Amino acid sequence: QHAQKMEAVGILAGGIAHDFNNLLQSVQGYAELLLLRTDLDDRIRLGLDRIFRAANRGADLTRGLLTFSRRMESQLTSVDLNQRVIEVHKLALRTVPKMIRFKLELEPEIKPVLADPSQMEQVLMNLIVNARDAMPNGGTLTIGTSNLFLDSDQARALGDIAPGDYVLLTVADTGEGMAESTLEHIFEPFFTTKGVGEGTGLGLAMVFGIVQSHKGHVACASAMGQGTAFSIYLPVAVSAQPKPPKAAPPPTTEGNETLLLVDDEAMVRDIAEEVFRQHGYQVLTAADGESALAIYGREGARIDLVILDLIMPGMGGLKCLEHLIELDPEVRVLVASGFALERDQHLALTGLANVKAFLRKPYEISALLGTVRRALET
Repeated sequence: QHAQKMEAVGILAGGIAHDFNNLLQSVQGYAELLLLRTDLDDRIRLGLDRIFRAANRGADLTRGLLTFSRRMESQLTSVDLNQRVIEVHKLALRTVPKMIRFKLELEPEIKPVLADPSQMEQVLMNLIVNARDAMPNGGTLTIGTSNLFLDSDQARALGDIAPGDYVLLTVADTGEGMAESTLEHIFEPFFTTKGVGEGTGLGLAMVFGIVQSHKGHVACASAMGQGTAFSIYLPVAVSAQPKPPKAAPPPTTEGNETLLLVDDEAMVRDIAEEVFRQHGYQVLTAADGESALAIYGREGARIDLVILDLIMPGMGGLKCLEHLIELDPEVRVLVASGFALERDQHLALTGLANVKAFLRKPYEISALLGTVRRALET
């Protein structure tokens, strides 16, 4: 029942994040467009800069919601958790008060896990911050790793994970602990025991989402006055994974190609169209999939790239993509959306030669222009 509730909350969180990302795209986009002007009064520029930064903070919140709902794309590779713990520990020493003592209990021959390195660091930092806040008067924060094998009964007892080899990551504190009534809700987004303005309530929700997206399991044991211990089970990597390639140098932002921009949000279309025209592109726009197909049917011969939102009224972006490929097997598409895909959907789209790039809203103008250029040149 708890798993079903968390799944339902995750679906709701993902939908909310999509709607907020569209709103933030408009706020951030217009602020950034105005900041590019050279004739602004200093006070106006300062105000616009604050609006832009506030929109970025809002984007951080929606990223947290997407992480909880397991809709953040992951860059999976073979990860040495011991190395991640050591690196995060060095960083945490600067933010954790000296009256809190760190204790590392790392298994020397730890097996690699298949994971996103930056997301593993985020899990560790969020748990360390949680432990820090639970020990205002000091204490001991213990981080441990170990190899273990879960048989079918043990895996079933933990939840919906497969039996096999796992790495167990533990983060334990000697802090205040939690009551059972609090423990039931700690992984829910925006749940917090802190005062207003002292925390977003997304830290542990993000931990939950990241671990679930890695086909792992997270458990928490706590009691009032006895501290708290988080146990994270991550499946061992079957084989060494290649390291992701180094990022290519940023491309030019100018162009003269014709773009078809498909998005149901008028403000998002207006911002992107203005940006593209300022940088030399020809732009056609459509508010839904049906209109996009009609335009492509008439103008397809001169359209070099389709920039396609996924969540729209009517047929939606995925169905539109399917019909675009039927119209033109050589069509080039950039998927831009505030609603991130499940991993299997992302892999399916990645496998399509027509899909040249992905861009998550809200995006900055430089990211939009750079991604469009790469999609055109790939």
